Amino acid sequence: MLRRALLPFTASALLTLAACKSLNSSKSIADSTEWSMYGRTNDEQRFSPLKQINDQNVQRLGLVWSHEFGTNRGLEATPLVVNGLIYTTGEWSVVYALNARTGEILWTYDPKVPRSRARTICCDVVNRGVALYHGTVYVGTLDGRLIALDAKSGSPVWDVITINQSQPYSITGAPRIARGMVLIGNAGSEYGVRGYLSAYDAETGKLVWRTFTVPGNPSRGFESKALETAAKTWHGKWWTAGGGGTAWDTIVYDPQLDLVYTGTGNGTAWYRALRSEGEGDNLYLASILALHASDGEVAWYFQVTPGDNWDYDATQPLMLADLKIEGRTRKVIMQASKNGFFYVLDRETGQFISAKPFVGQITWATSIDPKNGRPIESKTAYDGLNPVLISPSAAGAHN
Repeated sequence: MLRRALLPFTASALLTLAACKSLNSSKSIADSTEWSMYGRTNDEQRFSPLKQINDQNVQRLGLVWSHEFGTNRGLEATPLVVNGLIYTTGEWSVVYALNARTGEILWTYDPKVPRSRARTICCDVVNRGVALYHGTVYVGTLDGRLIALDAKSGSPVWDVITINQSQPYSITGAPRIARGMVLIGNAGSEYGVRGYLSAYDAETGKLVWRTFTVPGNPSRGFESKALETAAKTWHGKWWTAGGGGTAWDTIVYDPQLDLVYTGTGNGTAWYRALRSEGEGDNLYLASILALHASDGEVAWYFQVTPGDNWDYDATQPLMLADLKIEGRTRKVIMQASKNGFFYVLDRETGQFISAKPFVGQITWATSIDPKNGRPIESKTAYDGLNPVLISPSAAGAHN
């Protein structure tokens, strides 16, 4: 029997379900084959083990149903599919539950984000999806709330504000689950905010810990030793513009190591000359951070683009795997970064393993130091306020 397959969202904001026309299945998808997490499993490899659709029968697929969401903005969510139900989001952080067999909308939850919010946030009113845990659906909203919904009815369980709503923060990323906590970041580096990742108790919505990604005003003290160390790589009064470094999308959890991984964004302002007197690596911008899940303390970091001048966020998907490298199996974390290099790191220690170009032309760096993973910047990659041509552009090799 050929099980039905969920096709990706299209730019026309259409959710479709396809199936082999002459075959169907009355059996529910086994737990091991459902898509219950953002990347299907904790390693976020996004690989489905289903085998009933293959290169021999794919030509027999046909449309079963479709659902128009009434928007021309497109959809960016990764749907979750569990027990024959689809949980997904649309624009303005609206949550939908659908019958996977018929496309029938079972419930809709609109968090009623103020439409005026769109004028002061980054970037557009999209949402990347929900998390599902113990019969509860979790969504982050454009106006910075984290909301828990009953998975059967869509009724709110709790609703917490995760940001200072007087500042231009937003949430467009999908929450993740770790240790009975809901993890959520935020966006807004373009508008001058200070990034952080928060963990909330999944049952109560109580804040468990919060980890800032860049240091704040030194006169107010530092939240951790890691930020005190990071501050030594900044210069001038960087905190007056916020700093940036928002963890606006990628979050991954390794339950064996009990580590949470996240990628951080660009700085405020883009150019180091404006935010840090042209000096320093500006930790932890454009970095991959490993945090202890118990308290959010930094276990290790790897900065993909030190002193970033080009908007090279390190927020692209992170993937966990166990790979045999030079004769021994290593626990690794991988990223096809916005800056054009594909990174492989030891996820236990953060040790650099390799970085190779995955696009045809990279001009901002000539190579990557094979020992420490630090990019060797091209002499033509930056010229102060004078325009230069670089590749990748700020749009990124992977965005």
